[in-house]
Amino acid sequence: MIASFLARSSQSKTRVATQLASPITGLRFKSTGNDSKVKRIGFVGLGNMGLPMATNLFNGFKDKADFIIYDINQKTTSNFLKDHNTDPNNKDKVKVAKSPLEVAQEATVIVTMLPASQHVEGVYFGKDGLFGALGENHLVMDASTIDQSMATRVAKALHEKGAKAIDAPVSGGTGGAQAGTLTFMVGSNTNADFELAKPYLEKMGKNIVYCGTNGNGQVAKICNNMLLGISMIATSETMNLGVRMGMDPKLLAGILNTSSGRCWSSEVYNPCPGVQENSAATRGYTGGFGMPLMAKDLRLAVNAAVDTKTTVMLGAMAQQLYNQMAANKDYENLDFSAAYKWLSENAK
Repeated sequence: MIASFLARSSQSKTRVATQLASPITGLRFKSTGNDSKVKRIGFVGLGNMGLPMATNLFNGFKDKADFIIYDINQKTTSNFLKDHNTDPNNKDKVKVAKSPLEVAQEATVIVTMLPASQHVEGVYFGKDGLFGALGENHLVMDASTIDQSMATRVAKALHEKGAKAIDAPVSGGTGGAQAGTLTFMVGSNTNADFELAKPYLEKMGKNIVYCGTNGNGQVAKICNNMLLGISMIATSETMNLGVRMGMDPKLLAGILNTSSGRCWSSEVYNPCPGVQENSAATRGYTGGFGMPLMAKDLRLAVNAAVDTKTTVMLGAMAQQLYNQMAANKDYENLDFSAAYKWLSENAK
């Protein structure tokens, strides 16, 4: 993740902002304000990430546009309707669709946030999918993390119908989704399409980064998450070694974070319980970025490496470890930083 789930220090914020801005200054664009003509916005996928993202998007446009949502979890959609459909003068301010197709029939701007490629394929191309009603008036932004080939397939199909397609995977986790501080890594057919999408993405995120053509957003995301998975394992091994040798974990983390070993996993999201008050590690590795999602992202990275004949030895090793943890019933529902717990409990 390029941005932290929740930035925990001013130094981290400054460093991340500098890294994001410096190499791509020429690819940032001023918002056009074309959002004023949109009558209804659609959102598909109200999971751990999608729900707070949809909430922020709704709050950002509630005075300009109505909303329609879809998710297979009817309890989630019912709760969203109850919480947000509160305008006494507009009983249809928020509607719950019966299918993705209905979302496309009602809304001209649509955001999807789904777990994996197969879910994106179903929502877009399946029975009663979005594709059945998309046309030249639609702007569609997919914030899912999927393989590049699926992102380009979706974009090609939408372009053939005259719609504008944006792949915009995110970094920042559930904390960033709730705070509206996500980083969006955006791929689009043209700069103009990016410009149209930006006002909507800005309601859900802080850093909106243009990565080039469709599919490039996914390239940036899987490369970043491969590095994150590797660094989390390295930090977990380091902290576990130091603790087993008798060192206080807070002291060790403090030394690492003022030395050359410092990284996001050690400084902002330390996997050792008790080092940071609000980390997933300190709350029993609950919430945050799930183990199966990290395993999935690493598989995407390794598959891409195979396709491009690129050597990723550490990435492949990280994938194997996260595959093991995601397949273990005691770890499958834990945050990915539970690599520390796995290493400490399984060391011989």
